Amino acid sequence: MARRQDNRGVAPYARSLRVNQVLRQVVAEELERLADADERLRMVTVTSVDSTSDLRQAKVYLSSLSDDAAAALDERRVQVQKAVARQTKLKRTPLLSFAQDPAVVAGSRVEDLIRRIHDGEDDAGDGDGGGGGGYGGTT
Repeated sequence: MARRQDNRGVAPYARSLRVNQVLRQVVAEELERLADADERLRMVTVTSVDSTSDLRQAKVYLSSLSDDAAAALDERRVQVQKAVARQTKLKRTPLLSFAQDPAVVAGSRVEDLIRRIHDGEDDAGDGDGGGGGGYGGTT
């Protein structure tokens, strides 16, 4: 399961990619239904699914995964798997596991770095004493 989907070039297993898309849709819809009854799942968004080539396991990547949401997902995993079995026509239902999407984590880090750089420039620009925004001309 170390292989992640990417949209560069032709995927080696087109069927696996289609199955991943269907799984993402079914899991997202089921989590949306469950969020009505369980507040811990309200801010959970499915970003992608990565299944093994034999479709026995599938890792569901989420945009955010708090400790409360992880506990709720552990409690409801079997119910989500039953929904997958009911709504798909697969030989076997993959064992689902949930993880925070590493791309979202990396994006948050980049945002924080850019924000720090931007805040540092604002702090350095405040000490000029002029207030004219750096314009040196006279009026």
